[in-house]
Amino acid sequence: MDENININWFPGHMAKAQRMIKDHLKLVDVVIELLDARIPYSSANPAIKDIIGDKPRVIALNKADLADPKVTEQWIAKFRNQNIQVVAIDSMSGKGTKTLVSKVEQLAKDKVNKLVNKGVNARAARAMILGIPNVGKSSLINRLLGTATVKTADKPGVTRGKQWIKVSRNLELLDTPGVLWPKFKDIEVGLKLAFTGAINDEVYDMEKVMNVFLKIMREEYPERLIERYNLKAELPQDSIGILEMIGAKRGCLRSGGIVDHEKVRRILLNEFRASKLGLITLDKIID
Repeated sequence: MDENININWFPGHMAKAQRMIKDHLKLVDVVIELLDARIPYSSANPAIKDIIGDKPRVIALNKADLADPKVTEQWIAKFRNQNIQVVAIDSMSGKGTKTLVSKVEQLAKDKVNKLVNKGVNARAARAMILGIPNVGKSSLINRLLGTATVKTADKPGVTRGKQWIKVSRNLELLDTPGVLWPKFKDIEVGLKLAFTGAINDEVYDMEKVMNVFLKIMREEYPERLIERYNLKAELPQDSIGILEMIGAKRGCLRSGGIVDHEKVRRILLNEFRASKLGLITLDKIID
């Protein structure tokens, strides 16, 4: 890994979001931690565990429709072995969301029952959704509500303010802005966040990021590149060689027949994000 690769993106509103989460945590019964199923490790904010303490938590692996299903099952097994409730979902189609709601209501049941035993009227379960930018919080809420009432966009940092949302008679959600940490201790985490769009494309070095992306693709999913771009059976060992091959096939040429590497990188990034390279998970299980 190139030691010179560094991504550091922590807008001021995210620091404010962390303070808001701590302030409002006492109002909820359960925390829903929304992760990107393509990068379950890299999309997990390491500060969340310390922030929520012993508050019941359920992990929702969103965008499971874009991830490698075999690897998703491995991640689900890993979380369950840690006694963490987990469900794979697709907030766009709604797949898995009913199971998620059921798990949240079950986790909140003890808290609600204790209130009833103290003479308080029964109320809906209350949950807080936490996740990094662009992981799909607003899309999930819209799916649960059945209507697009929450502002969404395909770029990080759109949802900013606090919103209480009544999903049903039995569940209320407190939506919060996405949270990232001030500095990535693991360089590769920042790179994978860049691949998936959690970090603004303007704040990182595209060349270095895509070099690492191609390294992962060459090692884990070489057949996807070969099939998508009609390449020869064996890929070059270096990213420049792969770019040259793809650029030649796609006609990404400058005058003199020179491959436009920047254009090829943009094509690769856009096609990965659009799932045109197939179902891919960038975070593998490491024992």
